[in-house]
Amino acid sequence: PTYVRSIIYVSLYVSVTAVVLSTLVSLPIAIALGFSEFPGRRFLAAVITTGMGFPSVVVGLLVLFAVSNQGPLGTFDLVFTREAMIVSQFVLATPPITAISLAAVGGVDQDVRDAARVLGGTKVDVALATLKEARYGIATAVLAGFGRAISEVGSVLIVGGNIAGSDGVSKTRTLTTAIQLEARQGRYDTALVLGAVLVVLVLIVNAVVVRIGDEGVMR
Repeated sequence: PTYVRSIIYVSLYVSVTAVVLSTLVSLPIAIALGFSEFPGRRFLAAVITTGMGFPSVVVGLLVLFAVSNQGPLGTFDLVFTREAMIVSQFVLATPPITAISLAAVGGVDQDVRDAARVLGGTKVDVALATLKEARYGIATAVLAGFGRAISEVGSVLIVGGNIAGSDGVSKTRTLTTAIQLEARQGRYDTALVLGAVLVVLVLIVNAVVVRIGDEGVMR
């Protein structure tokens, strides 16, 4: 039980932290792209959309290089740490959160923005009114990013090392990497328990996304 609990804790800690940081970065980008017209805007939006399908193992490899002794972040000694895993999941979660948030902001009726301007609202007021209307889509974006992060295996395996202490407590072992390890070593009972936990988490996220989407349509 201690082993399983520690794995669940590490998985949630890394994924939630990465998604929170990603949201703090993604929303301003989505707002800037949604409210501005400038040269290269379409190209930047296309790059963000393309990033949604970027191979996770490549992201893990790039992050591992960045935090290695030869990389720009080598002085922070982040190799095989939870912080490196957070960086990796941050990179993976940011494109879907940004792209879906941008679509949600862009899907808000122009009348909402016009009404805010007619009422004497500033650019900030217009942005806030638009975000209020797009809140269901943005919530869906955040949950989609969490789903991408919690189910990730390739990048976190590369940068985290799938490490557990001699006492059985997970250091950088997540649900996905633990399932891979336990199955490879023939401990199918533990792998099935961990798999069930992961499936439940993903189902909960999907259920919340559907519920939010339904509420957004009803409103």
